[in-house]
Amino acid sequence: MLQSIKEVSNRIWHVQLYESCRLAVHRLPATDLKIYVATRPIDFRCGHDGLAAKVQEMLRLDPFSGAAFVFRSNERIGSRFWSGDRTGLVLVHKRLEGCKFVWPTMADGVMRMSPAMFAALFEGLDWRLVRPEEARCPQAAG
Repeated sequence: MLQSIKEVSNRIWHVQLYESCRLAVHRLPATDLKIYVATRPIDFRCGHDGLAAKVQEMLRLDPFSGAAFVFRSNERIGSRFWSGDRTGLVLVHKRLEGCKFVWPTMADGVMRMSPAMFAALFEGLDWRLVRPEEARCPQAAG
């Protein structure tokens, strides 16, 4: 079936956006990025400003701190990743095809997640299986 040029260009743009977000997450040092997960589902009809308000009201955090915030839909197949700093806002929406995201237990509040756990979540994997390696001091140089 032939697709219109607009559909093809939209698909290419979405793939490029997805790859940019995925690569950005993998390139960030583990200590630089704070990632917070809202444990309650939200209404996905809100955009940048609505999510910034939810970060302030629901999570009681600064939406422009440079941290990343992860929100889930009611159906568990959609997620929104939002981040804001002094230069602008980034909003990425991801929907899984054929499977569902693994989310924390629903409760009021927020959960902190490591960049490695976030990368697994973003790929649709079970982030609970990601365990940070214990930091060890070297015994000797060389």
